[in-house]
Amino acid sequence: MKLILTAAVENLGEAGDIVVVKDGYGRNYLLPRGLAIKATRGAEKQVEGIRRAQEAREVRGLEHANELKQALEGLAAVSLDVKTHDSGKLFGSVTAADVAGAIKTAGGPVVDKRNVVLPKGHIKATGSYPVTVTLHPQVSATVQLAVVAAS
Repeated sequence: MKLILTAAVENLGEAGDIVVVKDGYGRNYLLPRGLAIKATRGAEKQVEGIRRAQEAREVRGLEHANELKQALEGLAAVSLDVKTHDSGKLFGSVTAADVAGAIKTAGGPVVDKRNVVLPKGHIKATGSYPVTVTLHPQVSATVQLAVVAAS
């Protein structure tokens, strides 16, 4: 079965790669999870769009990572409004995607949620937290995130 990967799959390929896999693996694992689409002529044209989107999110090198680090650490206030109980506990928790959105809203660069490392895995109360963003294997930036109760 010929498929186009829409996300990176371990031991198979990166997003945008055209791969040939066994029918059962494609039909029962890759397609239901949205990791691939069937390779048709129209879908092969979409591969270029997938690759362009992936390159836009990707950090281009050490110099680019250092520029992003300066931009992230130069942000004055990254705050996230969340629904809370009277005692200050959150309804749910703050996720890496929430933090990435808050950084973008604060005027920072677009950060991939997979590169955001939350303290203790998740945030479940209001307060100020240091959040690490891994930009490159050698470069990471720390951003102070203020989790505040929404009014």
